[in-house]
Amino acid sequence: MATNQNFVERRDNSVARAIAYSATFTAARAEGSEVWDVEGTRYVDFCGGIGCQNVGHRHPKVIAAIQAQLSTLTHTCFQVSPYESYIKLAERLNALAPGDFTKKSLFFSAGGEAIENAVKIARHHTGRAGLITFTNGYHGRSYMGMALSGRRVPFKTGFRPFPSEVYRLPFVDPFRSVSLDDTKRAFENLFRSDAGPEDIAAIFFEPVQGEGGYNIADAEFLRYLRTLCDQHGIVLVADEIQTGIGRSGKMFAMEHFDVSADLTCIGKSLGGGLPLSGVVGRSDIIDCVPPGGLGGTFGGNPLACAAALALLEVIEEDNLLSAGLEMGQRIDTRLRKFATKNSIDFIGDVRALGCMNCIEIVTDKTTNAPDGDLCAQIVNQALQEGVLLLSAGPARNVIRFLPALNTSLNLIDEGLDCLERALDQVASIRGH
Repeated sequence: MATNQNFVERRDNSVARAIAYSATFTAARAEGSEVWDVEGTRYVDFCGGIGCQNVGHRHPKVIAAIQAQLSTLTHTCFQVSPYESYIKLAERLNALAPGDFTKKSLFFSAGGEAIENAVKIARHHTGRAGLITFTNGYHGRSYMGMALSGRRVPFKTGFRPFPSEVYRLPFVDPFRSVSLDDTKRAFENLFRSDAGPEDIAAIFFEPVQGEGGYNIADAEFLRYLRTLCDQHGIVLVADEIQTGIGRSGKMFAMEHFDVSADLTCIGKSLGGGLPLSGVVGRSDIIDCVPPGGLGGTFGGNPLACAAALALLEVIEEDNLLSAGLEMGQRIDTRLRKFATKNSIDFIGDVRALGCMNCIEIVTDKTTNAPDGDLCAQIVNQALQEGVLLLSAGPARNVIRFLPALNTSLNLIDEGLDCLERALDQVASIRGH
């Protein structure tokens, strides 16, 4: 029987060193929120392929839709020979996306492509170049994505120069004592010094910063951005690649704040495990680009569109938005109990929006200084206990939770039990 070590050796000899790995095992199969490695060991999956499995691995209805699509079309390129699943998915998302205005959609393969095309649309629509983004934001690994993102190591190191005309301002963050007034002053300074509002094409933000550490925006901050954009003809772009498709307990996280973006970037779970992303937004803005100005060979592939349509049906039919809210509350309650245990003195904050949950690991609760090394120890120990977790944040000191929205509460409890044992083990080591 092949072992995990066999695959590690093959991987190291054949796969580029730049690809990093969270797990120490090689996956053989997955179902729902469980993964088995090549040696038969089972793990509770709180990662979901970095938020790509909101209805779980290999959901029967998603698999059935893919199999049915296989019998008719696998690829024609929508720009050559259009097909119904692309059109139907656009109609569905136009109806679901927030905003009381006429919408249109277009599709790509990866989240980074959605960001790139939102930049193109905003610049074409406004005739301006400037882009505003925020500290700790993450918008992909393309060159434009790296320019917009606020994380240097490892995403930017050694890859300069980046595209210009990108201005980064502070994201409102109470845990790190960054207030809305701080952000407003930063806007005022920017407009006085480097670029006026008439130079700005778009403002990019995440309703909840994913890679940045699950920092949750508040409604007042987003209302300020909306007002600012309306005053100056700036396109407001919500990056909902991780927060969208039910992750926050709403189909789109922006629904929590009663604020609508002009363009919304989507991806990750949209394809039900297949590569699919897109931009949905105001038709008058999207349609400013003439035919041929946007597109991509595999964008909106028939198999991925079929999977997406099935996934949206599953979310609606199984009432997974409500289930996700219940699950998120259950996780949040348990994490807060962990944080109050006398032996666990290194959980500085617990944050949640729907089923986007996290704990922030710190050296101590007085300074709340981030402790990425300790966070890595906890994640590694949790893996030994049987649960897959991901870190996040600029210091990699935040543990984020991305279970499927249809995960049974018993399985959620099992995964949290694994985490609690890991936390206790690390606390015990620290105490000696």
